[in-house]
Amino acid sequence: MKKTGKLALALTLSATLLSACTLSNSGNEPAPEGSTVRLKLGLPGSYEVTSKEIIDGFIASHPHIKVEIQEAPWGDFTNRIATQIAGNTMPDLWFQENAVILGYGQRGVAEDLAPYIERDLSADDYIDTLFAAKTPEGQVWGVPHGANPIALAYNKTLFDEAGLDYPTDDWTFADLIEASKKLTRTDSNGNPEVFGFIGSSSITQGWFPWIKQAGGMVLDETLTKSRFDDPKTVEGLRQLREGIAEGYFTDADSITAFGGELPAFGSGKAAMFFLQYSTQVTMNSEFPDTDWDVVKIPRSVDGERYVPTISNSWLISSRATQESKDAAWEFLQYYLGDEAQAIIAESGSALPVKQSALALLEESDTKPANKLAFTDGIAEGGVTMDENASWNEWRIAVQQIVNEIVKGTVTPEAGASDIHTKVQDILDNQN
Repeated sequence: MKKTGKLALALTLSATLLSACTLSNSGNEPAPEGSTVRLKLGLPGSYEVTSKEIIDGFIASHPHIKVEIQEAPWGDFTNRIATQIAGNTMPDLWFQENAVILGYGQRGVAEDLAPYIERDLSADDYIDTLFAAKTPEGQVWGVPHGANPIALAYNKTLFDEAGLDYPTDDWTFADLIEASKKLTRTDSNGNPEVFGFIGSSSITQGWFPWIKQAGGMVLDETLTKSRFDDPKTVEGLRQLREGIAEGYFTDADSITAFGGELPAFGSGKAAMFFLQYSTQVTMNSEFPDTDWDVVKIPRSVDGERYVPTISNSWLISSRATQESKDAAWEFLQYYLGDEAQAIIAESGSALPVKQSALALLEESDTKPANKLAFTDGIAEGGVTMDENASWNEWRIAVQQIVNEIVKGTVTPEAGASDIHTKVQDILDNQN
């Protein structure tokens, strides 16, 4: 996937498209005095995922909109929404994983927000992730609930004990590998005591960044062709497997013994970790005494930096009435505004997408100290994870084989070949 900064961030909407869009008054123009607009707002995960302060603030500042909240635990909500869509009983506005939103757009469930954004927002006020749900054709099926990039977390104590300098933003993945070897140590019986790096097999912290750093690709820029047959893609998988096989990256058994990836890092069993931004909240709560910080994810072999970023996205139902669509867009303008974005910044649960709110993070006194590793990192090299309408399907197919590669039951070459065939078949049938 190319950088979001290169995904044609400036919306290029033709005059024909703009003239075809019938958008009634919204944004800063209130509904006529005395009128009431109803808005059904879906909140998967309830207020554990979305700030109640933001919802209450919107309701208080928009008295002409009567908000009906539909909330449920995340799994219950996402299981129910498919039935609601089939019966046309879904909320007017809700959010889910970005890849799911792209699928809804392809199915005609999501409203294209490109004309709304073109009319009411300035793209320069936001980071590139604002357009995470944009298609190569220019539709924007949603806007971010929040951004969750990764950075390289490191344990200062373990680096000090090994007599090594801390990582810097100038590191490459070759530097990471070399330091991992020096940081790894075993006990007197040869059993692993400290690993240099957590060798995750997951997409966000594992195979996707390792493929990108080697100069490989997962899909092509049209998101319709597999690139798992690229030798550089295979090389990225080989480097991940090699680190695990040679013992300077954690393996699955060690991670299980340590209680998981975050406990392994937090308890000092691993010196480095690709940490997602939201994980800082748990890290600070469960491991408050660990001396740690972050730098940007290392550069790839081509000198570029690729920062995988997860985002959930809000969508407006294309089947809602026009007045409900307008009310939903008023909510999204509020959510993307200074007040709500500042609340998101303070929570630490996700990165805000408005530039002015990102600046507030520098005032935070919580770990990590170098939060610029996330904010500058995503600005420099933020990428989605090649999300398209069939992302959930092909990602699972990839994951099943990658799990075998990292365990050593399948070679990177054979596994990548198998992945390529399966992914291309899914892509060919996604329409």
